[in-house]
Amino acid sequence: MHIGLQIPSFKVPGGTAAIRPMLKEVVTTAEGSGFHSLWVMDHYYQIKGLFDEAYTDPMLESYTTLGYFAGLTEKAHLGVLVTGVIYRYPSVLMKMVNTLDILSGGRAYLGIGAAWYEDEAKGYGIPYPATSERFEQLEDSLKLAKALWASDETSFTGKHFSAPAITNNPRPLSSPHPRIMIGGTGPNKTLRMVAQYADACNIGDWVGTENVQKALDTLKGHCDALGRDYNTIEKTCLGTVHLSANDTVSGVIDRIQKLSKMGFTHVIFNMPDVYKITPLKTFAKEIIPAVAGL
Repeated sequence: MHIGLQIPSFKVPGGTAAIRPMLKEVVTTAEGSGFHSLWVMDHYYQIKGLFDEAYTDPMLESYTTLGYFAGLTEKAHLGVLVTGVIYRYPSVLMKMVNTLDILSGGRAYLGIGAAWYEDEAKGYGIPYPATSERFEQLEDSLKLAKALWASDETSFTGKHFSAPAITNNPRPLSSPHPRIMIGGTGPNKTLRMVAQYADACNIGDWVGTENVQKALDTLKGHCDALGRDYNTIEKTCLGTVHLSANDTVSGVIDRIQKLSKMGFTHVIFNMPDVYKITPLKTFAKEIIPAVAGL
């Protein structure tokens, strides 16, 4: 079982000047502790209520932040959980992911989804089309990624985007390409696109065990219909662990064991108390070794 760390909050002790050194300590400690992957959200507003924060609380741009992480680390995989499809032109996004993959030595994921934070988009003056159009844009972006990463240069025309002469130079180092992860549990569109285009899915454990299993069953159904081997898709799950509050080491291990039995091989946690550093050390000593063989 792989364990990942998501860092969704930049409200650190000491304020803005402390963000850079605090992230350096968290990221290097996490990698040294055996965390398999490091993730940030793709937001410009903080999510209202997350860790009791307001939408005006600190938030960093995701790909710039991962570029910093790439320079601090050597082993941990890096990704955005997940990129909102409306925020960047797809051909430019592919160049950004290629760049991250090269500068990290081949450790990038393309995490992507249809976006959902309407207030954020409107606040930043970003067009926020209807759900159906956002999913069409997502499929355009996935098709473009597959076409681009299959060659050195391609011409692409989708429903909403076109790129008549997009190049893939320098090519990403990941083989055959950065892993494509789609986040979400929508049964008709999201999980069908996972089966058709993605290397990994991400499902939040807050939807409850029954709904998590239902999403996996639905994904398998789409795989069967498309002729895709369900077992070739990496199943990742996102959750929260708060070891300074009510969570315990034994409880976290039990959660991971249950997810493993459902077929997950990569569990990603965010931690409201991560800036204390102690939770990372607890994972290193007591949790990661205990679940490594799952």
